[in-house]
Amino acid sequence: MEAAIAKLDKYHLLVLDDLAYVTKDQAETSVLFELISARYERRSMLITANQPFGEWNRVFPDPAMTLAAVDRLVHHATIFEMNVESYRRRSALQRQSRAGRPPTFATIKSTEEMSRTDNQTSE
Repeated sequence: MEAAIAKLDKYHLLVLDDLAYVTKDQAETSVLFELISARYERRSMLITANQPFGEWNRVFPDPAMTLAAVDRLVHHATIFEMNVESYRRRSALQRQSRAGRPPTFATIKSTEEMSRTDNQTSE
C-alpha cells in the first residue's frame, strides 16, 4: 500500500471521480483514508461524489474514519455543490426526441419494491 501511495504522490493533482458511488469494504476504505491522509496539506485532490458529506457513512463504514477523512478533505478546500440536471439524462432525452420517440423517464426501485413485485407476479 505504501508503495502505491508513494507512486501516486508524484502527481500534483489526483482526481477521484464518483467517490461515493460504490460502497467499499474496510480494506478499501483504509487504503482510501491512508491516501487522503498522505496527501493532506501536501498535494491536491479533486473529488467528485454523488453524495453530500452527510451521506459519506456509506463510503467509510467506520464513523470515526468518515469524520477524519471529511475533516481532512474540507480543510483548505473549495467545495462546489452542483444541484443540476444530469447531462447524461438530458443528452439521452435529446437523442430520443430526435429519433421521433417520446422521452421516457427511468424510475429507481428499491430491492424491497422489486421483491414485492416479483412476489405478486408469482402468486
